[in-house]
Amino acid sequence: MIGIERYYFLFALAFIWIVIACVQDLRRREIDNWLNFSLVAFALAYRAFYSIHINDFMFFVYGLVGFALFFAFANLFYYSGVFAGGDAKLLMGLGAVLPFSSLMDFAYVGLGFVMLLFFVGAIYSLIYSAFLVVGNYKKFASEFGKNIGTRKNWILASIFALVFVIFIYSLFGVDWLVLIFGVLFAVFVFLLLAYAKSLEVCMIKLVLPSNLTEGDWLVNDIKLNGKIIRKTVHGLSFGDIAKLRRNGKKVLIKEGIPFTPAFLIAFVIMVFFLAVSGLEFLSLLAFLS
Repeated sequence: MIGIERYYFLFALAFIWIVIACVQDLRRREIDNWLNFSLVAFALAYRAFYSIHINDFMFFVYGLVGFALFFAFANLFYYSGVFAGGDAKLLMGLGAVLPFSSLMDFAYVGLGFVMLLFFVGAIYSLIYSAFLVVGNYKKFASEFGKNIGTRKNWILASIFALVFVIFIYSLFGVDWLVLIFGVLFAVFVFLLLAYAKSLEVCMIKLVLPSNLTEGDWLVNDIKLNGKIIRKTVHGLSFGDIAKLRRNGKKVLIKEGIPFTPAFLIAFVIMVFFLAVSGLEFLSLLAFLS
């Protein structure tokens, strides 16, 4: 592992870019492409020039491979509906920033940061969603009551519980305590799934076509002059928005939770521990992943 001081410029660059992304995301639920793409460009350019300066071409190569690794992560999370487009592109940029300097770092640091991001993101999303629930309590309560009886949620919860029990059994064997934990875990997962599904009604808004932005998610397909504008994981395109604006009707869209603050918190935590404890933090990430 090379000296962490080589990454100070990249850390400062990423911090500034993530802060700007947070402002954009919180203000208008959108992160400009130029911001994310410029982070990748500046990070790789710095690596290239620094590699020439220190005569170590691998410093650039590791950044390039880190970008490729996080490109794969970003597409996985994007097409599975976990991340919006801006969040996925921001994750790609961080792949060119993180301190990779060996093949094992791609597993330890890469997976470690992703796990840290999702841990922070889960806490952040839970707090953020609580405010949404309070502001839309009647709609949420009604939807939650419906989802409590959803068979699909019970099936998924039971599968999670079965996997959990098998895992515990492989470690400790079977006793009543394991079975009790399995049942409690099933109930917890079920309630969590019902909560997450019910939360969607708090994120649905009726907006004017003039207020639509590229990437907005439709709640339902829209029939327009004999054609259909379909809801997709990619959201609305500029062409779709132009058609809707010509029609002039309000549109139901589903807003997501602005996730960039979780990026900022996770990144600050990682850099803080790197600055305080040096490379020992990377060992911790290796243990977690």
